[in-house]
Amino acid sequence: MMAGSGFTFTDADGHDVPVAVGIAVAPGEAGADARVSVTLSPTTPTPSSAPSPSPSTGEPRWSCTPAAAREVAAALVRAAEGAENVSAEGPVTVRADELRRGDVRDGERPMTVDGARSDGSTAHITWKSVEGRTWTQSYDVNTAITLRRRLPGTR
Repeated sequence: MMAGSGFTFTDADGHDVPVAVGIAVAPGEAGADARVSVTLSPTTPTPSSAPSPSPSTGEPRWSCTPAAAREVAAALVRAAEGAENVSAEGPVTVRADELRRGDVRDGERPMTVDGARSDGSTAHITWKSVEGRTWTQSYDVNTAITLRRRLPGTR
């Protein structure tokens, strides 16, 4: 049985390709033995909870372990963050007390503002690395911080 979700990728030629991702469970499989199924099909609609469809001729289909699926998902998240961190306007510099959650600091190792608060002359900024580590640093409110990406909105 395949229970799953779907979304659309765009191929190199600019065509939409529906992608179905789900759990392909064969009799006797469970837990780490179950397989994650991925089907790319320009003609097949996104599956819901239904028996695992047999791919038509020419439809690429893969399956992998849950651990491998998590690795792929993590790689996609890192790639998405990298793409989001590219700014068409280039870096922008703001005062430490103007940092907002989601701002991305420029540099060799980008880090994202996870939280920001000020108490008079000091700004306390909690950073989060792409690896998920967090730490808090204190700055004078007038310290210039260069950002790779600035999110719109307010704190």
